[in-house]
Amino acid sequence: MSKEMKTFYEKRLIDQAEPRLVHDQFADYYPVPQNGGKTIEFRKYDSLPKASTPLTEGVTPNGQALNVTTITSDLHQYGGWTPLTDVLQMTAIDNNVVQATNILASQASRTMDTVVRDILNGGTNVIYAPKVADGVETAVSSRAGLEKTAQLPVDMINQAVALLQAQNADPIGDSYVAIVHPYTSYDIRKDPAWVDAHKYAAPEEIFNGEIGKINNVRFVVSSEAKIWTGTGCPTSLAVFGTLVLAAHAYAVTEVEGGGLQHIVKQLGEGEDPLNQRASVGWKAIKTAERLCEQYMVRIESVSPK
Repeated sequence: MSKEMKTFYEKRLIDQAEPRLVHDQFADYYPVPQNGGKTIEFRKYDSLPKASTPLTEGVTPNGQALNVTTITSDLHQYGGWTPLTDVLQMTAIDNNVVQATNILASQASRTMDTVVRDILNGGTNVIYAPKVADGVETAVSSRAGLEKTAQLPVDMINQAVALLQAQNADPIGDSYVAIVHPYTSYDIRKDPAWVDAHKYAAPEEIFNGEIGKINNVRFVVSSEAKIWTGTGCPTSLAVFGTLVLAAHAYAVTEVEGGGLQHIVKQLGEGEDPLNQRASVGWKAIKTAERLCEQYMVRIESVSPK
């Protein structure tokens, strides 16, 4: 009776595990109006030095020139699509338009998050976790100098906060924010100073991905946090980036009307004389820019996990 024993297809599909996408969350938003060009320019006035020399009676001092610093960033378009044939739509047991939409939505959101993440992790304000041997710490000055003992200690978080405070960087709300990888968060959560998010914030006040805080730094976890491997890294080890952010550290921008678009082409649209081809796709125009390097600190470390 083996021919009678058929395969049963469960119509409920297995859910895909999706990462928390958090890198847009703490940005200043600057939309570009339509027909406003493909490059955005940010401007910042430099502070004047203190006027600590007393005035001479009746003498007008020299004036001080204002200085403006500009930062420019180019917008780029991203997108993806998948073809759906008429035969597929007539014979497949699943609704492939719906499933393609879900899969492409995941691709789009992960792509946009990665665009922002990689720009943030290109910052120049970076410190490295120290190596530890027999309880003695040794400072590390480069990514290649890290080793398996160079895990993220709380002292590095405090050092990052000190660097931000020395630049008069404002916190985000009442705290600075750190974006960490789950492996790195595993290391930091061992510290007795760790406080879980539900113990200090109501659910509606918790950031997307927030897991807890140490002192005045709130931690947001994402498996999409930056990881480096290979060239420039210690042999056979991955290096994890932890971003400690202040307010107004970076910006994200898109062209108004050019945000994420979901595009469905039905059979027969375009050059399709036999109604054989349909498609589902997405596109978006986006960029990010570090506005002030001193308002973010990247900590690079290794995790044994």
